[in-house]
Amino acid sequence: MLGRSAAQECPDRPYTGFKLAHAVLAAEDGRAGFAGLSIGAQRVYGTTAEASCVWSGRHAPPRRRCGCGLYCLNSLAGARALSCATANRAAVLLEVVASGRFIRYERGLRYSRQRVRAVRVGPCGCGRPAIGLTDAGQGLVGWRQLMPSCAACAARRHLVTFSSFAGRLGGLVPVTPDEDAISWHGQIPDAPARPGVPSPDGPPDAETIAALGAEIALVHARLDHLQTQLSRLEGGPADGL
Repeated sequence: MLGRSAAQECPDRPYTGFKLAHAVLAAEDGRAGFAGLSIGAQRVYGTTAEASCVWSGRHAPPRRRCGCGLYCLNSLAGARALSCATANRAAVLLEVVASGRFIRYERGLRYSRQRVRAVRVGPCGCGRPAIGLTDAGQGLVGWRQLMPSCAACAARRHLVTFSSFAGRLGGLVPVTPDEDAISWHGQIPDAPARPGVPSPDGPPDAETIAALGAEIALVHARLDHLQTQLSRLEGGPADGL
């Protein structure tokens, strides 16, 4: 009813969700952590985190009519789709366990406390599978932002391996490549060829050969016509006369 507070949910188990974050490395002692993508972009958190409101310290997040709180998505597919956005290409994917106070929204949950359960690293910016994390050239005061990197792009650069990053998080959270994430591996071998265009990986088909034969015959006919016109201009007999 209007005028009464909404009934509070009491789940019997923690809520599992998915979110994106920037992997960061402390410049002073090499500790690892994460930074948010939007509201929490200026704050670094570890494998466990408590929400705090960046606008007001007079209420406990999350609160309705305020955007405070930690966020996660319901589905892994939704988090992967979000990683395709230009601003999110260097982010890593976190599987989290949400607890405490929470508010549901259309795509997931807004909540007060979380624990990171797993870290999945997407492909390098070039499309190849990442083997570790390198300096992204951005960061916060005291923290360097990292990004996924393949072996070729990491050449002559300081590389933080997955196992090293996991150790800097405390060694309790696995950090692995996201092998199911969509990445580009070069030419698509099963891409259908256009009609009349020979495939570079195999012999031309009958349709391609017929199309080439017709083009060659048309060229020969055109050359014969030009030769006849040239003979007439020079005052000689036309071919075949």
